[in-house]
Amino acid sequence: MNIPDSKDPRVVVIGGGFGGMSVTRKLLNKPVQLVLIDKRNYHTFQPLLYQVSTSGLEPDSIAFPLRKFLNRSKNGYFRMAEVNQIHAEKHLIETNIGTLNYDYLVIATGSKTNFFGNENVEKNAVWMKTVPQALNLRSLIFESLEQAAITEEKEKRKALLTFVIAGAGPTGVELSGAIAELRNHIIKKDYKDFDASELEIHLIEGANRVLPPMSEESSADAHKYLTEMGVQIHLETMVKDYKNCEVTTNNGETISSENFIWSAGVHGAPVQGLKAESLINCANRYKVNTFNQVEGYENVFAIGDIALMHSVDYPKGHPMVAQPAIQQGRQLAKNILNIIKGEKMQPFEYNDKGSMATIGRNKAVVDIGKFQLGGFIAWYIWMFVHLWFLIGIKNRLVTFLNWVYNYINYDRSERLIIRPFKRNRAKMEDVE
Repeated sequence: MNIPDSKDPRVVVIGGGFGGMSVTRKLLNKPVQLVLIDKRNYHTFQPLLYQVSTSGLEPDSIAFPLRKFLNRSKNGYFRMAEVNQIHAEKHLIETNIGTLNYDYLVIATGSKTNFFGNENVEKNAVWMKTVPQALNLRSLIFESLEQAAITEEKEKRKALLTFVIAGAGPTGVELSGAIAELRNHIIKKDYKDFDASELEIHLIEGANRVLPPMSEESSADAHKYLTEMGVQIHLETMVKDYKNCEVTTNNGETISSENFIWSAGVHGAPVQGLKAESLINCANRYKVNTFNQVEGYENVFAIGDIALMHSVDYPKGHPMVAQPAIQQGRQLAKNILNIIKGEKMQPFEYNDKGSMATIGRNKAVVDIGKFQLGGFIAWYIWMFVHLWFLIGIKNRLVTFLNWVYNYINYDRSERLIIRPFKRNRAKMEDVE
């Protein structure tokens, strides 16, 4: 890997997501040698991927170069690589570009899409965990619209203009709302070859309400907003299969659609090599103690989506969202420095800052403690929070200007088919 030797302990961080960036930020220019490894050379602000996929933002505005993050540090190195194996007994990792020893290892590999063993869904659906996948989805949306514009056969055109989204968590709800806004404000102007009202959006959820992790009040508000925007919501319904452009549900319903989007769940993305008993198989997450140490190891840590820390308040582990990863990264950096100084580590305590989701223009829901907000105020809070956590002043400015432009003009300027998806699907799908 060509990392120089150092008199300082070497901390290797696998993953440049929210957790990896958080621990890295706190260890910059500290008495450690820091090596950040990721298979991509940029950090992705995943909460806004849906806006890339629905032409609201260009991908550059939600991505930040990892080397730029490290370029002012004296102790930080980046390597674009994929970690294949951890050899904990040797304090060594094996990657596709070589091996590297570590004194402390931080696993922040995040999560990947969970298809719950449904091979047809995995093979035929589209999903959205990375920038390339978001661009694939954007291409799929506009390729379907272009094909519908020249298709005379009614059933074929109906399938092209039907969008089915499985999973009504924040991603599914936000994506449904964004596609509804495309239909209501863009498609009716751009595509005069068919009536925009022909475009159908179906949101499928296995629970008895949308946004199950949020309060019942927020769930009810989101349901109301989506219904007003023309989204058809199917509750207590699960997808059984998707093949030959047919979505089949557990209640026997079949929906013809060439646009099936899977956002129904995630699980951890572990690295091979650690003891089998350190991994909880049903969730693919590492068991960690209150110091984020992986069970059975003193100098191997896991944070964020890949870590499962049991507690009284969170018996099933912390939610797989950005805030636990960010907070665990900060605390872990302090604890690593404490170990080096010979001081005691401090246990992690999660500060739940609330949950939020946006449905569309002036429509969002926010839960903060016992308080629930909806409508324009919630939408404003949602925008402020997301701008605040974007990395890079340029990204914040570009995103803000895009939002202002879209708000004033009811427009989404990035509706481009840069790389055709349907035609090249087999060779273009991005591996998570």
